[in-house]
Amino acid sequence: MTETTTADISATVDTSLAALTETDETTRGELLARAWAADGSLTDPPLVGEGLAGLNDFAAVLCQHYAGQRFRRVSGVDVHHDRFRYAWELVAPDGTVTVAGIDVGTVAPDGRLQTVTGFFGDLPAA
Repeated sequence: MTETTTADISATVDTSLAALTETDETTRGELLARAWAADGSLTDPPLVGEGLAGLNDFAAVLCQHYAGQRFRRVSGVDVHHDRFRYAWELVAPDGTVTVAGIDVGTVAPDGRLQTVTGFFGDLPAA
């Protein structure tokens, strides 16, 4: 595995987040291929996308249900070994936050995303 730097994975995460709400299918496919391993998987509470086709389908659902909204990363990307985590928000055009959460994942040997698991909202109280 090549060493993945925080800057590298931050750029990859940002590319993935942009892809998830990209409405142009060609551009979305290019962004997904740049950010994700071909057999990557994204698991959120309501949806799962596996492989580039499944990730594209995942994004198409987001674009339909959250038209005009965009993801933004609201934390740095914490990286160790092949693992990472970061906080995000899905934001409406007027700036309203629709949902927020954290993603945790693994990096493929080539530096692209292998797995991402999303969690919505704050952590539950102890």
